[in-house]
Amino acid sequence: MVRQGYVTGPVLGVLWAFIVATTVAVILSFSTGEAFRPGLFGCILMGAGMGAAAFHLRSGWVMSAGGAVLAFALSYTPLSPIHVGASLGIAAHLSMALAFGLAMGLALATILREAPSGAMTRHEWEEAVIRFLTGFGFIFFTAAVFIPFYIMVMTSLKSQGELLANPLDFSIDLSQGMGLFRSYRELFAEFNFGRYMWTSFYISVITVFVTLLFSVPGAYAVARLRFRGQKALSRSILLIYMVPMIVLALPIYIVFSQTGLRNTIIGIVMIYPVTTIPVALYMLQGYFRGLPAEVEEAGLMDGLNRLQVIWKITLPLSLPAMVSVSLYVFMIAWNEFLLAFMLLDDPQIFTLTRGIASLNSSEVPRQHLMAGAVIATVPVMVLFLGLEKFMTKGLTAGSVKG
Repeated sequence: MVRQGYVTGPVLGVLWAFIVATTVAVILSFSTGEAFRPGLFGCILMGAGMGAAAFHLRSGWVMSAGGAVLAFALSYTPLSPIHVGASLGIAAHLSMALAFGLAMGLALATILREAPSGAMTRHEWEEAVIRFLTGFGFIFFTAAVFIPFYIMVMTSLKSQGELLANPLDFSIDLSQGMGLFRSYRELFAEFNFGRYMWTSFYISVITVFVTLLFSVPGAYAVARLRFRGQKALSRSILLIYMVPMIVLALPIYIVFSQTGLRNTIIGIVMIYPVTTIPVALYMLQGYFRGLPAEVEEAGLMDGLNRLQVIWKITLPLSLPAMVSVSLYVFMIAWNEFLLAFMLLDDPQIFTLTRGIASLNSSEVPRQHLMAGAVIATVPVMVLFLGLEKFMTKGLTAGSVKG
């Protein structure tokens, strides 16, 4: 089936113009606290024009320069691709034009590279569409992750007066210096967040230890040993995740209340591994199946028993998987909220998520809640980024046997 480049280019250009205009408007609004909004007719005009020009001006930088000049020329008219607030000066118009021109020119040059202006084969047309969808997906999912985090961080750096004056202003005043971090200082000085972080940390570490203690031999048994019901056990490991935790919340609350385990660290340490052991079993059994059985058999022939084989051979070979499972379990325990909220009432033993929930009150400034969320997010993010290569290797190594 043949497509026409002179139709595909303008159509993709118009669609990309709306995406770019929306993205740039949101970025400029968040960074300046002023009003920017996409322009319907401007996006159609510039998108179609730049999409058609992309077949003749193959250089992304030339297109970017032309797009920026045209966007600036139209920025004071109703045909502007992004409408700038009336109170803003020439700097805002220039910033908008440069951002819009660069994003349009470089992207369209990539999307439509090597595409002919006339008849297009199905392969050429699909390549252009796939590049467009790839760019859209990257922007969409980046925005879905970044925007909430940005709002959270910016709000945590505000004062109560700034939030009341304009709750939608997510810019910050850098002239305040270290005063920007007043909410964080108050959380540790007045709301015991140091204690909450320490409680979450050692509970998460204990959860990792208990989870590995049970899941390593369990996963090894399912992967290596032969016994009646092995396949049924292997397939039923993740059945617990088919039951929503909210369904189990009431029975857990009743049992823990009757046994005196509610509102205790021991109770939390007992229940957390129940939610993490199944996923650890599932992850580790796939990895153990991928390890060469001949290495373990050689160890058995050398006089090692099964536990010694696991300790001296299997575990050293499984280090990437152990790290990835430990990190995953740590994140689950660190971020767990429902059980902590349901079982803990004493502020002296609150976990971090339970402590953040206590800030969700009309008596506590909103910036303190956002600062608490940042404190809970950043350590796990740093830990994940630092151990990302181990986690990626551990999650994929067991997918291919041999």
